[in-house]
Amino acid sequence: MLRVEFHCHTIYSKDCLVRVENLLETCQKKGVDRIVITDHNTTRGAFQAQKIDPQRVIIGEEILTQKGELLAAFMQGEIPAGLSPLETIARLREQGAFISVSHPFDRLRSGHWQLQDLLEIAPLVDAIEIFNARCMSPDFNRQAVEFAREHHLAGTVGSDAHAAFEIGRAAMVLPDFHDANSYKEAIPKAQFETRLSSPLVRFTSRYAVMYKLIFNPQVP
Repeated sequence: MLRVEFHCHTIYSKDCLVRVENLLETCQKKGVDRIVITDHNTTRGAFQAQKIDPQRVIIGEEILTQKGELLAAFMQGEIPAGLSPLETIARLREQGAFISVSHPFDRLRSGHWQLQDLLEIAPLVDAIEIFNARCMSPDFNRQAVEFAREHHLAGTVGSDAHAAFEIGRAAMVLPDFHDANSYKEAIPKAQFETRLSSPLVRFTSRYAVMYKLIFNPQVP
């Protein structure tokens, strides 16, 4: 069985300061066997991490579409932000990616989905993120669980970590897998480890945004 972190960020996201090396060290310390690095609208951090630890790292991206955010894994290349959901999904399918939907009912985030838009893409995605540790209200996750159940979709969970200490707060423990198809087959056998993060973790993201605006740190 593998312990998987499906949703996390690195310094390549605008609101995160975690360097790739620190992220991988944290995974090793916390017993995270696989990690899907899902930076906002870029795969640079994921590809850098995979070069360092190819066994542990899965290439992912959190992509802002015109209607909401999608969460992808097993990607071959970066998908730009700002496309329609249907175009984004089509491009991900061309890569053979696994597609989930980020925190779909979290109305406190700009990347949440309107119900009519979510219904349009439901037949086209593989899963719904049914637990996001950064959701400030448990109701947002409960709504996601109900939607996934109603539409017969698999569920993913993730920490949505923007700081190293958040890694593993929400994880999936499931049988071994090696690509999008075998991952999808393993999910029904998954056990979920879920703990909500404190709302105070949002300050780490705001601090990261301000720090980058002031100091403009360089990343490779």
